Amino acid sequence: MLPLRVAVIGAGRLGPSFALECARAGFSTVLEDVMPHKLRRAGEQIEQAGLDVELASTVEAAVREADIAIDFVPDELESKLEIFSLIDRMAPPKTIICTPTGALSITDLASCTYRSERCAALRGLSEKEVTLVRGETSSNETVALVTRLLESLGRSVRVEADTMAPMLTKNL
Repeated sequence: MLPLRVAVIGAGRLGPSFALECARAGFSTVLEDVMPHKLRRAGEQIEQAGLDVELASTVEAAVREADIAIDFVPDELESKLEIFSLIDRMAPPKTIICTPTGALSITDLASCTYRSERCAALRGLSEKEVTLVRGETSSNETVALVTRLLESLGRSVRVEADTMAPMLTKNL
């Protein structure tokens, strides 16, 4: 199986360290941020680590060849919807969209894309045990690829169904 190409969206507090983890594990990794100062700071971290992480200043450049795109935008509905929409429009159909969230339903977020079967949420990403939350339509292939990535990073993975009450559709 070919190595995965991982796009990390957001070079704030957690994105650069996750990108470095992916590069250390041998994944082709690209880190994106629209804020030049954040990307510069992340570039310095990457250079100090001596690892090969491509830097991108647009989501489009970051996800154009990605197998998995993981966002590190704020855990707020508007931010997540915006980044899901951008990735969905700009990434190839094969790309899985992952998001670390403890507050939002992946089923709801995924329903706003054309690839709901290729979406998953992650809880406890900075811990040794990560919970992979599959949405109502997440495919087994999606779960398997995300699990492969996380296990390659030394995490144990527990898979759970999305039990959060639908937020976007409950008032329709």
